[in-house]
Amino acid sequence: MQFRLQLRYDSLMKRGAKSQNASSQRPLRVGEEIRHALAEGLSNISFVAPELEGISITISQVEVSPDLRHANVFVTPFGYSGEDAERIIKSLNKHSGYFRHEVDRRVALKFSAKLKFIYDTSFDTAAKMEDLLRDQ
Repeated sequence: MQFRLQLRYDSLMKRGAKSQNASSQRPLRVGEEIRHALAEGLSNISFVAPELEGISITISQVEVSPDLRHANVFVTPFGYSGEDAERIIKSLNKHSGYFRHEVDRRVALKFSAKLKFIYDTSFDTAAKMEDLLRDQ
């Protein structure tokens, strides 16, 4: 009897681990789809936000919450840093409604994710580390 219970417990634990792994993969997949939709939306930004026209913006990563209702979008405006980069991020957040609409048009989700643009410092950090290693 105890052997049967142990087998049932083991099979339940395996099923739970599988479903937990599958649910943790969904935000990653949705984040990638949102990233692609935002990249397409950025190419048409000039008529919505003329202050962003001609600025090369890279979307490095999109982190989506487990309930898929919030998304942190990590961006890097190339050639800009400090206050200029913060101004660009502020403008992106100001026009997040436009980007949210673009994501809704391209990605089929039950709820549209609220987008928050965040300046990605990983490129700056990598450049500093590379300079330090080069100097040694």
